[in-house]
Amino acid sequence: MSFDGLFTHAMVTELQGLLVGGRIAKIHQPYPQEVILVIRNNGKNYPLLLSAHPTFARAQITNIPYANPTTPPSFAMMLRKHLEGAKIEKIEQVENDRIIKLSVLTHDELGDLEEVVLILEMMGRHSNLFLVNQKTNKIIELIKHVSADQNRVRSLYPGAQYIAPPKQDVINPYDSLQGLANFILDIPDQKDLAKAIQGHFQGFAFDSALELATVVHEPGDAMAHAQNWLANFSTPAPQLIDLATNNKVVFAPFKWLTLPGTVREFATLGEMLDIYFADRAERDRVQQQAGNVIRVVRNEIKKNKTKLKKLEKTLDESAHADEFKVKGELLTTYLYQVERGMTEITLPNYYDNEKPMKIPLSNQIGPSQNAQKYFTKYNKLKKAVAYVDEQIALTQHELEYLENIMAQIEIASPKDINEIRMELTTEGYIRNKAKNKKARLQISQPEKFYATDGTLIEVGKNNLQNDKLSLKTAARNDIWLHVQKMAGSHVIIHDSNPSEQTLLEGATLAAYFSKARESANVPVDYLPAKLLRKPNGSKPGYVIFEGQSTMYVTPDAQLIDQLRNNKAQ
Repeated sequence: MSFDGLFTHAMVTELQGLLVGGRIAKIHQPYPQEVILVIRNNGKNYPLLLSAHPTFARAQITNIPYANPTTPPSFAMMLRKHLEGAKIEKIEQVENDRIIKLSVLTHDELGDLEEVVLILEMMGRHSNLFLVNQKTNKIIELIKHVSADQNRVRSLYPGAQYIAPPKQDVINPYDSLQGLANFILDIPDQKDLAKAIQGHFQGFAFDSALELATVVHEPGDAMAHAQNWLANFSTPAPQLIDLATNNKVVFAPFKWLTLPGTVREFATLGEMLDIYFADRAERDRVQQQAGNVIRVVRNEIKKNKTKLKKLEKTLDESAHADEFKVKGELLTTYLYQVERGMTEITLPNYYDNEKPMKIPLSNQIGPSQNAQKYFTKYNKLKKAVAYVDEQIALTQHELEYLENIMAQIEIASPKDINEIRMELTTEGYIRNKAKNKKARLQISQPEKFYATDGTLIEVGKNNLQNDKLSLKTAARNDIWLHVQKMAGSHVIIHDSNPSEQTLLEGATLAAYFSKARESANVPVDYLPAKLLRKPNGSKPGYVIFEGQSTMYVTPDAQLIDQLRNNKAQ
């Protein structure tokens, strides 16, 4: 379903039970439009994500790791000033709309009690997050400043009065279901009924309205069905559904009649959304974090492809070098027939059974100079072959490296982008803004997974992690895995003799974290880490090996989630 007003109701119910009475211990803004409040309550830390993203706006408890920017944004600094150490007094939804308010009790600079409220409006591209003084109702700060030219309905800048979004003429279904009975009687078609529900009641996306329209047509009392259905949002039983019809994954707060498929159940809405948004939101975050990195890599790939075409053209010309030699020798032999001012001449070719050969000439030079011109071109091309072959090999290797970087960006999490950027800076692709200073290579830990039997499996997500994991961290007899002849992560099974199932799970990780993620039958090489070698001067992440075995696997996102959530035994 959509993150509409009804789902917001379910999420607010969950957050109220977990967070009210807790204190805000830390505040981070890892991404431009998203804030994470670490709330300490009942002896446990809860990372609360508040997102004003135009596509993925939401509120949830999240356990997805994140990396903070070196310098905190001004919005995060303002939140820290007003909210660190503050107590969560109340979490509420505005009617049945996609607006959540967190009322907070804190102290101002003079030590006096201060009541502020965080207001998250989840309105698509108009989504925003406000810090508002509850007493004066003035905006202290907001995550997205909007000029008067862009929004003439209300002022969206610090110091302005906070004005709620314009209210629609619809009914909060939790206040009254008035009118629904008449709709059921008058509109037999379920899709038309869904449109009527959506237009009459607050907080319904079309998929939710269609579900209610389906529920009320079940045998029994239609209005009782509707009341029970609404009540379920206050006691959610979260699930992800792998749809049988189109292989898409959707989420629902409880059993959903209009979404048939394979169901995965979760303890909380936050856990469910972490899995649902793991790829979608992470891809978007990576694109935001890696904007300049992607641009640099794409430009380098384009430049090297252009260079490769020119080199291949030169090599192709070099293959015809003997033809220039023959033309020069024929001109020398029949020099007496060549006259100054000619633009071409046809001479018998004694290398090809006297078959005539037409030879272009320059009318600006004499006969012997024309012959010498062909010999010069012949010698130049022959000398170029060795150089061009070497340059083609280097350019192809460069392209492989850059395409490997691009593949790593595709599978990276946001925290990996800084290391990819550092690597490109060290390799000279990105200019180091700090003059006379080398980029500090602080390599983060690879991602950890646990096989079904509890064996630790680590996955490098960029070249720096790959080098450290494969060549320094891994024991000599640990098993190293990598997708065959394709860009992908280095995977280490920390066991010298893993079970067949663990080996299969490690190979599945290697296939999933590679360019072959969407393929059905992926070859994965594996061998003891001691057989790996890194040539002197080679690029980060590059290793050579022999003596490998190969197995074929199919990447499986559900298995990856399972391995990610397994615990060491």
